[in-house]
Amino acid sequence: MKFNVKIIQFLLASIGLFLIVITYFYIPQNTSNNFKEVEKNQTPPKGINKINKSDDDANYFEKVEYKGVYNINNFFTINAEKAYILKLKPNEVFMTNMTVILNLNSGKIVRITSDSGIYNKLNYDVFFKDNVKAIEGSTVILSNNLDLFADENYASVYNNVILKDTQGSMQADQVNYDFENEVYKVSMYTEDQIKVKVIEWII
Repeated sequence: MKFNVKIIQFLLASIGLFLIVITYFYIPQNTSNNFKEVEKNQTPPKGINKINKSDDDANYFEKVEYKGVYNINNFFTINAEKAYILKLKPNEVFMTNMTVILNLNSGKIVRITSDSGIYNKLNYDVFFKDNVKAIEGSTVILSNNLDLFADENYASVYNNVILKDTQGSMQADQVNYDFENEVYKVSMYTEDQIKVKVIEWII
């Protein structure tokens, strides 16, 4: 009987020791490894401006899509390869390799792409940056920046703007382009003349 009691005591002591080892050594180490893996994966996507350490509380996404409204009754869809949202700025989506398809009431379709940019979910404003390209029919606009404000009837295109269409090409510092009516206003920051190349059509 005493022998059986000792065996039971030994088994209980062994189980207790096992639980202590699991609780205080194995589980914390495993949790730490998992945390490090998550932290390692949460790196800002390449092409998006790096955020400060104080702002690194963010959510990261891939293959995102949003829908918005431009100039009251024109709708657009925005897609991006990668994106992140800072918890301190929940309405702003920072994106890379972004594409916007803008459907106008007239039936025209505008396609805008860029390496990176920001989309505001609250007011539907979109800011494109680096290798910006806007295409509407035969018109192609290239630039470093393009701002698409939801409450305006034009896109603000600036920094190294090149506008091409069937009539020729033009270089300027800034162009405010109305996609609906194909009307644009050109601005220069310096006294340099606007560079225009006109294509003559021979019939």
